[in-house]
Amino acid sequence: MRRLISFTTKIMPLAFVAMAVLAIAQFWLQHGPSTSDVGTSMHRSGSFLHAHAWVILGIALAAWTVTFLGYFHERQCASRPTIGRRSWAMDILDRLSNRQALVEKLAAQPDAVIIDAEKLAAALKSKVIGQDAVCEDMASQIRRRLALTQRAKPVGVFMLAGPPGTGKTYLAKRLGVELNRKLLHFDMTQLASGGHGATQLFGSSKGYVGSDSYGKLTSGLRDSPDAVVLLDEFEKAHPDVHKNFLTAWNDGFVTEASDGKQISTSRAIFVLTTNAATDALHTLSTAYPDQPDELRRVSVAALREAGFAPEVLNRIDRIFIFKALTGLDIARVAALEIESMIKGYGLDVADGGIDPDLLFDMMRRQDRLGAAASSRDLVRAIEEFIGDSLIDAKQKGHTRVSLIAGADGVVAKPEQ
Repeated sequence: MRRLISFTTKIMPLAFVAMAVLAIAQFWLQHGPSTSDVGTSMHRSGSFLHAHAWVILGIALAAWTVTFLGYFHERQCASRPTIGRRSWAMDILDRLSNRQALVEKLAAQPDAVIIDAEKLAAALKSKVIGQDAVCEDMASQIRRRLALTQRAKPVGVFMLAGPPGTGKTYLAKRLGVELNRKLLHFDMTQLASGGHGATQLFGSSKGYVGSDSYGKLTSGLRDSPDAVVLLDEFEKAHPDVHKNFLTAWNDGFVTEASDGKQISTSRAIFVLTTNAATDALHTLSTAYPDQPDELRRVSVAALREAGFAPEVLNRIDRIFIFKALTGLDIARVAALEIESMIKGYGLDVADGGIDPDLLFDMMRRQDRLGAAASSRDLVRAIEEFIGDSLIDAKQKGHTRVSLIAGADGVVAKPEQ
């Protein structure tokens, strides 16, 4: 197009001259003398030009049309915004780089996601008993981070600390359910050895056993980049395993050892649980209930004394401290566990069908166990108390029962 415009611009003066000559010839043909030799020649030239006037006029009009169209085209290009010339830029990328690779990287960038923090908090609180403040704070943190459109790090790296059996692992599981994300659950107690533990998660280098397959973490994030990654009892893993997560949390990727490929972590949520420094963290959470920044500072110091490396703690976005279960919270957990166990036997529980005396016995039992008691102890006690009666009810063909506590134990009473 530019070459054509340049050519027509050069011949424009010739087009004007041709039109002028045609006009003079037409005038001479009509009014000029034809008696002399010069006159005769002029008449012949005028006749020729007159016979071919439409050809000359067409050529001139074509030249003018191309010139004017080119002028308007240049004006439109000059006024068009930069983003409108992207196709021209893409041609340069095709020539100088790999445009398709850039397109794929742009497509892989996380999109902003707006969630209802109150709805998420309510859903978590309905399942994770006794940790309302943690559920609300967790929901708010995730809402803020998911709303970011530019992220080079995970959505969040959260540590859940506190006594065992208070709902830390369960909260991470419920988070995956409520956000509709796959859960990648890793028991870090099995990764106490440095080299072997790292290969399980990040793969083996070429030449070593297992180098023909991906690690559990890298393959999981490759297939489900927006997963909730639960690192259960993180403190039990070898320090070398801890350090392998630094690039995942700081640079936004993990490297698969078998082929060196970088797997993005920018869409994942990492949740670490720990039972370390339980007493110290409980004391600190009581001392700084409304000072989150100060609580984080002193909590990091307590966890550092418990053996966590400073570089690991520095990459954790938020530390949530769980409270020990007390009072009616124990009864709530017990009621949910009893309901779950009844359904596990293929039965349904009647409305109001759990005897308060049974729940009160569960609460007193937990109190006798003291600070070391956990929800796991509660589950074991429930199974011991009601398991036989549920089996009897199932054998008798009952489908809906109420649990009644008596002097001889718990009885599963059939209900309609």
